[in-house]
Amino acid sequence: MSTIVLVHGLWVTPRSWEHWISYYESQGHTVVAPAYPGFEVEVEALRADTTPIATVTVPETIAHLEKIITALPEKPIIMGHSFGGTLTQLLLDRGHGSAGVVIDSAPPEGIYVNPPSQLKSLFPILNNPAKRHQAAGFTAEQWHYAFTNTLSEEDSKAAYDRYAIPAPGSWVWAYGLIANFKPGKQETWVDFGNKERAPLLFIAGGADHIMPASVNKSNAHHYKGEGTVTEFFEFPGRSHWTCAEPGWEQVADKALEWALAHAR
Repeated sequence: MSTIVLVHGLWVTPRSWEHWISYYESQGHTVVAPAYPGFEVEVEALRADTTPIATVTVPETIAHLEKIITALPEKPIIMGHSFGGTLTQLLLDRGHGSAGVVIDSAPPEGIYVNPPSQLKSLFPILNNPAKRHQAAGFTAEQWHYAFTNTLSEEDSKAAYDRYAIPAPGSWVWAYGLIANFKPGKQETWVDFGNKERAPLLFIAGGADHIMPASVNKSNAHHYKGEGTVTEFFEFPGRSHWTCAEPGWEQVADKALEWALAHAR
């Protein structure tokens, strides 16, 4: 049996992995789902007071995750969703993990594919420069378009009420689309030619609005490290909420089966 680290994305907490945690644990695996710094409290508390997460940075989040991962008794399988996919790529580039799976991953620096649906999804965060200095979130309607567009309005609202929180606006402003227009290496830069990186699978949702399959496919194709394994798989018709929408078990099975087969 393996140790699996699940890295959540922006606008949610580790609660977003609750189905996967019990699903993998029931198969005998050890599952760790760490929160970003400041994200350790419950969703309801973060909605009431966003102060603990408004100024969290990527470097301190990576350092926090590295501390947790290096304390484990073995190199874990690392899985990340959305911006957790970016963090997973950064962790693998730094030598962590026996295998990695990124699901609907946000891109690191250097990925220039920005479909219209992605820009529309992120517009509520990018529409005011002041949001780069505060925690910014989505309305229920905006969440439905960006995250849960394959769900009914009722089911989307239920997911929003249970999981959605604001997130550091700077992560979108400084580390997302804007990073590609700043000189030098940014904090989400990875070495696409790293020959020592663990195997990596990209899983994309064919109906994802905020991190479309084309973004993930471009990200995967940037990896050129000699002797490394990088693969891409698309689930047609699935949204950004693929880890919790109906049929999530198929995604969880694909991720784990691939990781176990390729872990080194």
